[in-house]
Amino acid sequence: MDERILENLKCVSFGIRIIAFFWDYLIILGYIILLIGVSFLARPQVIPLFTTNPLLAEITGFLFITLPVYLYFAVCEGSKSHATWGKRKMGIVVAGVYGQPIGFGSSLIRSALKFIPWELAHFTIWHMVIPSEYPNYLIYSLLGTVYGLALIYLISPLWSKNKQTVYDSIAGTVIRYKD
Repeated sequence: MDERILENLKCVSFGIRIIAFFWDYLIILGYIILLIGVSFLARPQVIPLFTTNPLLAEITGFLFITLPVYLYFAVCEGSKSHATWGKRKMGIVVAGVYGQPIGFGSSLIRSALKFIPWELAHFTIWHMVIPSEYPNYLIYSLLGTVYGLALIYLISPLWSKNKQTVYDSIAGTVIRYKD
């Protein structure tokens, strides 16, 4: 990758990225509140999905929580605006490393990488809460991996010359100010 091209892109600070995420989190929070309301109405049908076994709980949680949030980021950032609501409010977009717009495929990959720690945390927690065949050392190792990945994801923009997270580096994307 030609570092000279990357240097021409104005890097977005870590603080701006965090504020954009907080704006997006309002949407996620609204969705979670809606899910909680619906789950109260459908409680008899919902309880077995989260108490029968960890795999069923993981799949249900993925389908109702992780997948919609993942698609929110992937669709918005792969769209014409190349930004979620929070990024648009902050005047930033997801772009390729040379400043070019990214496609939906790149956005799907970026978002999948971004949410690996989140989904791994869900997997681990379900196997801690509901008895499973996995040994405790594996579950706690996975939990340690979650914390390690989250820490790396959070601090990687601080040491990256172009303020890229690890998942941005792997996906070949940067966060830049909208033209």
